[in-house]
Amino acid sequence: MENEIYKSVKDSYTEQVHILTQAEMNGFGRLFGGTLMSWIDITSAVVARRHSNKNVTTAYVSEVEFKAPARANDLVLMTGKLTYVGNSSMEVCVDAFVEERCGNKKHIGRAYVVLVALDDNDMPVRVPRLKVETDEERKEWEAGERRHRERAMKKSRE
Repeated sequence: MENEIYKSVKDSYTEQVHILTQAEMNGFGRLFGGTLMSWIDITSAVVARRHSNKNVTTAYVSEVEFKAPARANDLVLMTGKLTYVGNSSMEVCVDAFVEERCGNKKHIGRAYVVLVALDDNDMPVRVPRLKVETDEERKEWEAGERRHRERAMKKSRE
């Protein structure tokens, strides 16, 4: 389309850091999965808002993976980046890491979240196109495109 707006992945990249307290622990002394899901949702919303400059709503969460635990007083680093953009939808990959005191990061989780940009009447609105600049971004785009097609096929069968 003529006059399309493009933004790069780095334009909306987001990091958030949390220090785990007893309030976020489950009965086994590890980070409660629901808390991590909340942080994933918030991180993905920040990425999508930065990209679209609109309010957003979560439409779909997929491929949630809990790889390792986090414990009280750990630093948990959440990173979020766009992987795919449709017309009004945006797919965000959110990774979670425990950051050790020495600075090393241990990957503890990942999720892909689809959010939709909304206009002032809470209706879906077109978002800027995504400028794919690196080989890694291209691979993520292709995987996101595949997931988008799979979601559309699943929805058409319902």
